[in-house]
Amino acid sequence: MSESGSTSSSSVTKISKLEFNDPFYMHPSDTSALQTNNKLGFIDGTCVRFEYEDDEVLLGQWDRCNLVVLTWILMSLSEDVYNGQIFSKTAESDWSELKETCDKVDASVTFNLYQKINSCTQSGQSLFDYYHKLNAMWRQFDDMIKFDDIVSANKSFPEHSQFLKLMQFLMRLDDVYTPIRSHILTSDHVPSVKIAFSITSRDLWHSNNTHVKN
Repeated sequence: MSESGSTSSSSVTKISKLEFNDPFYMHPSDTSALQTNNKLGFIDGTCVRFEYEDDEVLLGQWDRCNLVVLTWILMSLSEDVYNGQIFSKTAESDWSELKETCDKVDASVTFNLYQKINSCTQSGQSLFDYYHKLNAMWRQFDDMIKFDDIVSANKSFPEHSQFLKLMQFLMRLDDVYTPIRSHILTSDHVPSVKIAFSITSRDLWHSNNTHVKN
């Protein structure tokens, strides 16, 4: 057997024995989730094609993995964006271009989201739905303005942020929650928004059960 054939045979054996945490491992059911499937290297440039040019089998496996990751990206795009990215050759180049053109957050985007947060009211929704709708927007807002950078400069900021979220949650509750809201706001120790949600939920459950018994 030639040296080239021996190398290919060895590589085939390697691929058949790949562990699930190897970036080259591919399960037949792989369809999504870059980090879960350990494929981030194909978009951040840490798993590069030229490193495998001396091994035909591993090179082919790299191409297959790259194609799968590229397909994941393309299938997540709207039709207009998809048409502009369909000719990309690698997942990394596609991802880089999308980040350059789409991953932009200016002040107007932040403002509009904060405005939505402050105008969000319960308006007859269940307490659960209202809280989690707010929480989703809070998390998005936190990510937009890079709270980690702010916190490093101001250690008291997390407490201030939590207080603002508590006020936003309480001020837009339906009128039926007025008594429990007053109780929370006049407590010796003002709770976090998560604890306030828990207290409000327990109060609602207790009220409903008392009503049923009566």
